[in-house]
Amino acid sequence: MALYLIQHGKSRSKAEDSKQRLSDLGRADTRRIAQVAEGYRVPVSIIRHSRKERAFETARIFAQFLTPERGIEEIDGIDPMDDVETFAITLDTKENSMVVGHLPFMERLVGYLVAGNPEKRIFKFQNSGIVCLDKDENGWFISWTLMPNIGKDI
Repeated sequence: MALYLIQHGKSRSKAEDSKQRLSDLGRADTRRIAQVAEGYRVPVSIIRHSRKERAFETARIFAQFLTPERGIEEIDGIDPMDDVETFAITLDTKENSMVVGHLPFMERLVGYLVAGNPEKRIFKFQNSGIVCLDKDENGWFISWTLMPNIGKDI
């Protein structure tokens, strides 16, 4: 089982778009990362996303490239300030699932799963990037990451 965590693609500002949908750069970065993931044949059973439009758009782009057998699903409990411990209990460790959400939730979830402490920053997410977590007898660990910006200030 793998858990693929994604911070939604870059969005427009609230002043530009009250729903803060993806910007052109956000769509382009998301497509680029999704194409690379497709090339690596990243196996995804389902893509879950928050109720925010930018997360849905990001999930939809990844679904176009990775064609998850169970499609995409909108879920509660992954908004920026939601409780990561409550969400962690719901994780199904028998499937390869992708979750598209927001900061600080995504970074707090990684801290909680990997280090047992949601306040410990284990990884700095980038918009549209994938952090792949896996689990063995010793617990959760970061298996790999795929980020749109490498070696740049982000």
